[in-house]
Amino acid sequence: MKRIDTIVIGAGQAGLAMSRCLSDRGIAHIVFERGEIANAWRHERWDSLKLLTPNWQSRLPGFAYAGPDPDGFMSKDDLRDYLHSYATASKSPVEERTEVRAVTADASGYRVATSGGDWTCSSLVIATGACSAANIPGLATEMPVGISQLTGLDYRSPDQLVPGGVLVVGASATGVQLAAEIRAAGHEVFLSAGEHIRVPRTYRGKDIQWWMDRAGIHATRTEEVDDIGRARRVPSLQLVGSTAQRFCDLNMLASRGVEIVGRLSAVRDGIALFSGGLSNHCALSDLKMNRLLDTLDAWGETNVSRDIGAPERFAPTVLSTAPRLSLDLSRGRIRTIIWATGFRPDFSWIDLPVFDRKGTLIHDNGHVAAGLFVLGLPFMRRRNSALLDGVGRDAEALADHIQRKDGRAAA
Repeated sequence: MKRIDTIVIGAGQAGLAMSRCLSDRGIAHIVFERGEIANAWRHERWDSLKLLTPNWQSRLPGFAYAGPDPDGFMSKDDLRDYLHSYATASKSPVEERTEVRAVTADASGYRVATSGGDWTCSSLVIATGACSAANIPGLATEMPVGISQLTGLDYRSPDQLVPGGVLVVGASATGVQLAAEIRAAGHEVFLSAGEHIRVPRTYRGKDIQWWMDRAGIHATRTEEVDDIGRARRVPSLQLVGSTAQRFCDLNMLASRGVEIVGRLSAVRDGIALFSGGLSNHCALSDLKMNRLLDTLDAWGETNVSRDIGAPERFAPTVLSTAPRLSLDLSRGRIRTIIWATGFRPDFSWIDLPVFDRKGTLIHDNGHVAAGLFVLGLPFMRRRNSALLDGVGRDAEALADHIQRKDGRAAA
């Protein structure tokens, strides 16, 4: 049995940011990673994926982006290399290919059982991320035999798909990007859309992330919202990591031949049934977009020079007068279903009473229990907690708390 002050589980952006902050405060620690550094970016993302945030927003503690293209967007391979360089520069004590199999309480804090042996610690930080597993609806079991089913973690490129039609379920960032890519490859594509948030990539000459950063929207704290549970479930923005197209929304997809249908509500006798609420979801999305633009314009009136572009409003989402309500999945037209229905963390290895009745980890701004913390979850402390740009501030706050808890003087 080995002992160390602090253990961090996960060596993605959250775990590496935590490691850097602990090192800066002189706190002895070790980082366990089940695979390689940036493992999810190496092995669990589709080939063409790019970050939705510009390079200038890659601002981890002590390691801001300093390359030649601040307004560009990192590919998954670029981010893998960026995180590996960060780990090297920070001299992070990462134990790669070390699987954490169980976390239990211990008289002195916590016991962490790994594939390389057992450890104990007084402080434990869970930094395995919010996207360890795909959310797959129960009705996936009702699909006809012979239809291939993939998730956003399984999909790599259109080359892996069998010939034939594709039903993409989910219209947040993952769903709209995959629908566009698969349609461009020549497949017939249907996109099942429920709640979604439509925004332009650029607004008044600046990236939408510039506006949200400068106007303080990303920095919104948990205590500033009325329903934090709801805020943490907000779908990702309909964006793509490129300025080549201003929108990656339902209008763009429809113009390229993707058929938009409502939320998938049931599958009966091989027939997919779609909700009739598509127009309501689209109207609400347009309303949210315009409210955001109102907020940005109001901020810009007193904080942005007059040489920026004029305020804009965009045409509403256009739908078929009679969107399809059903689709026969048993006749061979649809050969693949892609579940772009979101992701969730996997905490199945935590054997502690820290979950609610739905299995969700309970925390208060990242504090789970005495000496137990979580990092990198959506809206954990701020709206951008799960982003590459926001996880660092959360890591600094948790590291400060660990330092005070252990009675250490500030470095």
